[in-house]
Amino acid sequence: DKATDPSTPEENWECIQQFCDQVNANTEGPSLALRLLAHKIQSPQEREALHALTVLETCVNNCGDRFHSEIAKFRFLNELIKVLSPKYYGIWSSEKVKLRVIEVIFSWTVWFPQEVKIRDAYQMLKKQGIVKEDPKLPEDKILPPPSPRPQNSIFDTDEEKSKLLARLLKSSHPEDLQAANHLIQSVVREEQEKSAQVSRRVNTISEVSENVKHMNELLENYRRQELSPDDQETLQTLFHRCEKLRPLLFRLASEAVADDEVLAEVLQANDKLTQALGLYRQVVASQ
Repeated sequence: DKATDPSTPEENWECIQQFCDQVNANTEGPSLALRLLAHKIQSPQEREALHALTVLETCVNNCGDRFHSEIAKFRFLNELIKVLSPKYYGIWSSEKVKLRVIEVIFSWTVWFPQEVKIRDAYQMLKKQGIVKEDPKLPEDKILPPPSPRPQNSIFDTDEEKSKLLARLLKSSHPEDLQAANHLIQSVVREEQEKSAQVSRRVNTISEVSENVKHMNELLENYRRQELSPDDQETLQTLFHRCEKLRPLLFRLASEAVADDEVLAEVLQANDKLTQALGLYRQVVASQ
């Protein structure tokens, strides 16, 4: 509810991240999450539906293969199609929501070409005339494709732990089986923490990018004295939010010191944020 709150104009990335973490932590997480998201995407309130689609896209990018297999089932695809179909909710869904749903389904045909049901659902929409032409995916909105995962778990990359687990599971002694259970649980916790770190990084950098872009646009209008009182308030809110994002980026940088590529991505986001904050102080605070 918080992640899709229609009274919030901007995405609540903290809540979206917590939602993704819950999906990853729960065995039934993907199927439960999609039932909840389908209901929100079908909301007659445009902003609630758009927020829900952002949550959906973020989950696709951060919640792995189990989530991907669930979105590729007709059970969920049909719920998205209902938003577009005039026989169901298409009569009240806004054009903005419909376009976003079409973009989401089309992007999945690109990212997951092996999922026949997604392709079939999209082709059916084209045959029915609901989709007139393939959408041009906006570069500033589309999330990057999910990272390839050559290994399924730490057991695939840590040979020592893998051999220990195999030996413990073959044992008939209860204490060995209990030790195997503890080992599995510790590895799951380790993987969840790694997944949570990636989720935090992706969401924070995405929020920084969106906020900086919005701030720069508002500051340009402010310079021209074309900013309404409401937009001035929005600009001030963005500034305070960006100030709070700085320590988050510092923490992300400290977590990424062992990975040059990730560290460079975090530092680049920090540079953009610093420039935007400096520009705000120069343009607004000076007046």
